[in-house]
Amino acid sequence: MAGATPEFKEQLQKAWDSLPAGAVFNYRRTFTEGDVALFCGVTGDFNPYHQDDTFAEQSWFGRRIIPGLLTGSMITHMGGLIGFLAREMTFQFIVPVYIGDTITCTITMREKDEVRRIFLAEASYVNQDGMEVVRATFNGFPANVRLAR
Repeated sequence: MAGATPEFKEQLQKAWDSLPAGAVFNYRRTFTEGDVALFCGVTGDFNPYHQDDTFAEQSWFGRRIIPGLLTGSMITHMGGLIGFLAREMTFQFIVPVYIGDTITCTITMREKDEVRRIFLAEASYVNQDGMEVVRATFNGFPANVRLAR
């Protein structure tokens, strides 16, 4: 792999310096039928819990659920806004998310590891009823912070 240009290295340093440990970012969205169709089409996740009304109605969920990684992808939206390149992500899916649910994802940049030059971060996803639906931890590094805190 070829080395990065001095300008690119300077950009990475500015991004690193501008993002403090403890920074918090929020994003809220309502998941739609179209979101599920697009996600399942792109990923090939045709699980009947997401696609089949009859199957899902007979399950303990009572209706179709949103794919977990579709909900989880909210951190990639914010990551894109802050130019954050993730190296590792871990999700805990606590309760199901349904079509029509509004989820607020809060990311907290917990620790700035100066030695490895990565941030350790966590995310909490809460539905419109105030119930936590997903927890995540991840790490990576900023490349071009463009989002105001």
